[in-house]
Amino acid sequence: MENHDIEGAIEGILFVSGEPVKISRIVAVLGVEESAVEAAARRLGDKLSFERRGIRLVRLDGALQLCSSPEYADFIRRALDTRKPPKLSPPALEVLAIIAYFQPVTKAYIEQIRGVDSAYTVGLLAERGFIESCGRLEAPGRPMLYRTTHVFLRTFGMTSLDELPILPQVEDTGGQESIQSAILQLKSREENNQEPGHEEE
Repeated sequence: MENHDIEGAIEGILFVSGEPVKISRIVAVLGVEESAVEAAARRLGDKLSFERRGIRLVRLDGALQLCSSPEYADFIRRALDTRKPPKLSPPALEVLAIIAYFQPVTKAYIEQIRGVDSAYTVGLLAERGFIESCGRLEAPGRPMLYRTTHVFLRTFGMTSLDELPILPQVEDTGGQESIQSAILQLKSREENNQEPGHEEE
């Protein structure tokens, strides 16, 4: 396939999908090398950004997705008559930060760090798509394990978990303060990367 054909195919696949599509899936469908898909995705992303188009191509931990451009968020909301969803609450941010840094984790582990019951908040984050179950811990009762999703990465403007702010071990002196610092940084990312339909309570 020619370069422009690969770009066009990627754009079409992502547009119709509306969800993140694994790069490996695109490679298999197009029958080209992964390097060709990576290069085409970079060119397409650069072109959309340079031309200040209404959509952006984002990378999400080995997957690609088309999303609306943040700078046009207000116009999109007014055109679609959608309400800007509220930001994450402090308890939700705290639970989300713990899961992001220590995943996969159980609800009991989250509650051990927070010191309060977290069932409602975990359920809310799962309902909103920020986290998902990813199996069970091999321990008595086989508690559910949780991890973050592509929605988490997209909402906080990250392409992978490697971009999380560095966090010292919880056992280290000042570890709890470090978690609070990380929560503040995640909150800042959330505020700077909101798009229509991507904000959560």
